[in-house]
Amino acid sequence: SQVYQKYKDQGLEILAFPCNQFGGQEPGTNEEIVEFACTRFKAEYPIFDKVDVNGKEVSPLYKFLKSSKGGLFGDSIKWNFSKFLVDKEGRVVDRYAPTTSPLSIEKDIKKLLGTS
Repeated sequence: SQVYQKYKDQGLEILAFPCNQFGGQEPGTNEEIVEFACTRFKAEYPIFDKVDVNGKEVSPLYKFLKSSKGGLFGDSIKWNFSKFLVDKEGRVVDRYAPTTSPLSIEKDIKKLLGTS
């Protein structure tokens, strides 16, 4: 939320796609997930309905993201909070591990937005 607040007026968009394929971390309904994210994390960016990021029912978006930037262990998403940085033309610029803090990729975001 901090990164979004800081750069949203310069063109940054964060799109969140909950997924319940990792240890049942997102068992709630789509509405419950949005309420939780907005209350606990002060999320003001779009939170979409749950998707599958791996397997036979993988979302077309994640199929595209993964094919554009494979991870350390190939195309699979290994855990929730994997992050993809996408430019204004829809090209995947980079992929970050679930443990990577959004604040630690701030320099990449600034570069993409053309800010210093």
